Amino acid sequence: MTPEFEWDKKVLKALDAVYAAPSALATKQAQAKLRRALMAAKGKIVYYGYAPRTRVGSLFVAVNDRGLVALDFGLSEQEFVARVSHRMRATLIRSDDAVAEAMKQVKEYLEGQRTKFDLPLDFSTMSEFQRRVLTIALKIPRGKYLTYGEVAKAIGKPQASRAVGQALGHNPVPIVIPCHRVLGSDGSLHGYSGGGGLQTKAWLLQLEGASIPVSTE
Repeated sequence: MTPEFEWDKKVLKALDAVYAAPSALATKQAQAKLRRALMAAKGKIVYYGYAPRTRVGSLFVAVNDRGLVALDFGLSEQEFVARVSHRMRATLIRSDDAVAEAMKQVKEYLEGQRTKFDLPLDFSTMSEFQRRVLTIALKIPRGKYLTYGEVAKAIGKPQASRAVGQALGHNPVPIVIPCHRVLGSDGSLHGYSGGGGLQTKAWLLQLEGASIPVSTE
């Protein structure tokens, strides 16, 4: 039996439930189930998981069939789901099993038990410019850092420091793509896309043994 046939069966079953629903509430629930089935049939399902207590607080990760699509912390489950659903135009389904490996690696990193990640990443929702910026960020060694200007030069756009900062500020998978390793021209800590802001950015750099000025302006 092919996967396509399996999805067809799920869509038909959900569609039957819509017509068989005995009440308005049941109809809405059945319609929601149908939407999930239809989006899944189109590959628009994202699975996410949640760890309530980590070194950075509540931790969320999300994956699809291509790889890791989102990582965030310091926010509510509702906020995380809404953000990722809007950005990915997908239905999010809670599945701790689906995100187990990604969650394991991130938690190991936060506990100082891991120094690099081995996770596939999905760049499909990013602009070409953001992909280039984040690819440079991925190459910055642990314990080191670049400035926004240096990243701009590395992608061949030396005047684009501000745009580089904006691209890093919208990094969907902080920590795994180490945007915290990019600093101001004087080594100061500017904005951070993950929860906790500059305090988290400074902590991550300290965890990695980076020698940086203490300024967080």
